[in-house]
Amino acid sequence: MSMFSIGLSGLNAAQNALNTTSNNISNLYTPGYNRELTQLGEGSFGSKGVQVNAIERQFNEYVARQLNSAKTQSSALETYAGQVGQIDNLLADREAGLAPLIQGFFSSLEDLASAPADPAARQGVLGAADTLTAQFRSFDGYLQDMQDNLNSQLKDEVTQINNTLEQIAGLNKEISLARARTGDAPNSMLNQRDQLVSELNERMDMRLNIQDGKTYNLSLPNGQPLVTGTNAFSLEAVQADYDPQRTVIGYRDGGGNLVQLDEDVIRGGSLGGLMAFRSETLDKTQNQIGQLAVSFAVAFNAQHRQGVDLDGEAGEDFFTLRAPQVYSGASNTANVTEIDFDTDRIDELRATDYTVSFESGEPSVVRKDSGQRVDADWSDGTLSFGGINMRFSQTPVEGDSFDVQPVRRAANGMDTAFRDLDKMAAGTEGASGDNRNALALQKLQTQPLVGGSASFSGAYASMVSDVGNRTNITQVNLEARQGLTDQLRAVQQSESGVSLDEEAANLIRYQQYYQANARVIDTAGSLLDVILNLRS
Repeated sequence: MSMFSIGLSGLNAAQNALNTTSNNISNLYTPGYNRELTQLGEGSFGSKGVQVNAIERQFNEYVARQLNSAKTQSSALETYAGQVGQIDNLLADREAGLAPLIQGFFSSLEDLASAPADPAARQGVLGAADTLTAQFRSFDGYLQDMQDNLNSQLKDEVTQINNTLEQIAGLNKEISLARARTGDAPNSMLNQRDQLVSELNERMDMRLNIQDGKTYNLSLPNGQPLVTGTNAFSLEAVQADYDPQRTVIGYRDGGGNLVQLDEDVIRGGSLGGLMAFRSETLDKTQNQIGQLAVSFAVAFNAQHRQGVDLDGEAGEDFFTLRAPQVYSGASNTANVTEIDFDTDRIDELRATDYTVSFESGEPSVVRKDSGQRVDADWSDGTLSFGGINMRFSQTPVEGDSFDVQPVRRAANGMDTAFRDLDKMAAGTEGASGDNRNALALQKLQTQPLVGGSASFSGAYASMVSDVGNRTNITQVNLEARQGLTDQLRAVQQSESGVSLDEEAANLIRYQQYYQANARVIDTAGSLLDVILNLRS
């Protein structure tokens, strides 16, 4: 092989190396870009010179998987922390919280007991009651707004996920075609696909399987495929069968059938973080606020009815409440005609939803927060459990099911039941100086009336503490997980990231390499001129 050919091969190698280095520098800030190296080798078949074997992408699959997994968990915790922090701020506010308003209401009853016929004292009780019930409604409204906003966020997340799945399937096709044409896949497409997988992991946990070392197949943790070769399967944000106010995730299979996924199937990422927050904290807090409202109102109403007002009439209900909610299965034979609170067994009321189903005419009642079956009384067409009563249009048959939310929105309907100050039943005989029922009402403050174990203030304090602890734990876990994510990102960058210092040094090296090979060609030309001159 002549010096010309050798020099030209070196010139070509140097040019490729310079192009690769330039490409690295220009993509310094490109998300998902992996540094490239020009791999050189001796000329083939024993010939002299050098050849470019490949433009190799610096991509470590093991590190990428570890980083994606860490990002999935970090994203979920970050989303969870952002949501739970809002509830923590709401409940822990010393001025806007329920604790001072409950205390203020019972303080007004103390004033009433001191002067049971005084209009100012009665107005004080009514005003404190109005303030307290308004705050219950406000809390419920705030939490319900969070539920509605979360439904919208789920829809947005699903839209972004489906777009990403389509793009990955499309890149699988393009990469396959590129391999068929040239034998190699273009690094830019491989980078784009890996970046999309990374972004997808930030939205949800999924499984990656690389078929034949080339095609990316993705699936949910339960094995249902999301991308198979060039085909993508869509997720859908749909209305839950058991609750029209709730958005859940559905899966559209290859046959076009839509199946609603269990909520615990979607884990990790911002989507999983939203769903975990809803099931673990938002639902629970909304139910706890409702349980507190119902326990407070029912106990106060019961005691108020024991007294008499200034007209000598028996006391009426002091507070109103929203009735329990129930949703019937789409294929039910029977429907619920009436559902209300069982005031005689209100101590059984719990901050949870229930699933009621019938098998061979017998009811099965299961708590949705724990999955535990609870005892229920079933007689004369009435089903009683957990502090509520349900009555049906006809006897339910096997397959009938109901989703019951006893206290989820109870606080939404909490209000004072009357405006006439004379109807306040402070006494037991109707005399203007009788304060015995006012004293009895005041004593309710310290009695264990919430779930049969906690006072009103104690139950609220426990709720605040629970959310606060969950907020702190989530933040600690987020910081720890973020630290691991940062470490893995640093490892990934050390292998795949672009270093300006290194690339600048490579520019000088390959420039000298290019100039040296150009000198070889120049020298070969000079020698050829000498030889030709000798002949003349």
